[in-house]
Amino acid sequence: MIMAITCENLTKKFGNLVAVDNISMSIPKGSIYGFLGPNGSGKSTTIRMLCGLMDPTSGSGTVLGYDIRKDSEKIKHHIGYMSQKFSLYEELTVSENLDFYAGIYGLDPSKALHRKKELVEMAGLTGREKQLAGKLSGGWKQRLALSCALLHEPEVLILDEPTAGVDPVSRRIFWDVIHQLSEQGITILVSTHYMDEAETCDYISFIFFGRLLGNGTPQELKDHYHVDNLEDVFIQFVTNAESGSESDG
Repeated sequence: MIMAITCENLTKKFGNLVAVDNISMSIPKGSIYGFLGPNGSGKSTTIRMLCGLMDPTSGSGTVLGYDIRKDSEKIKHHIGYMSQKFSLYEELTVSENLDFYAGIYGLDPSKALHRKKELVEMAGLTGREKQLAGKLSGGWKQRLALSCALLHEPEVLILDEPTAGVDPVSRRIFWDVIHQLSEQGITILVSTHYMDEAETCDYISFIFFGRLLGNGTPQELKDHYHVDNLEDVFIQFVTNAESGSESDG
């Protein structure tokens, strides 16, 4: 099995605060990998290190064979990244945002036009091309942000809490798109705290206070802990982790 993303003993400290604590994981090419945990657990910090946006304090990692320390610029050109906060230009239209990011990625005009058409159709944005991004609802904004992240046809797509604050119907539509992209061979790392989203991932891992508590397929984890849902798996992980901390103290 070929891995698109790997990290070993990845750690990030901010002074005395350990935000990410010696995590190791491997993400197979073409899979959807769910990164689960509550807010403040270290998901976003891990993602920023893997994207080459933040240097780790220690440990190592690769994305598509590129070293996250030495090859951060190369990584940025081969991945699509969608941050938790809407980061497009609200005063520009849907079409203008796509044009802007096509320029950032250096797409030639004919290629940009073709990709824009493809992505507008994929995201269901047809008819909204002239609408200001700032006037879109949360769900439509996320679809536009995803389209911008896909313009340069990345092999890896990294999504940080892409559906936080989005209504249930929009979440379902967004995840339908994610699965379509996976079927095209794109590797997807997505952080979430919604367990229903995690159920549809190929692999998942749980992070809590910067520590990776466990990983596997959703069914493997449920079978191992003899439970029917991932929320109960996470409760088991947290209970075990807290018990271990108490015994250590």
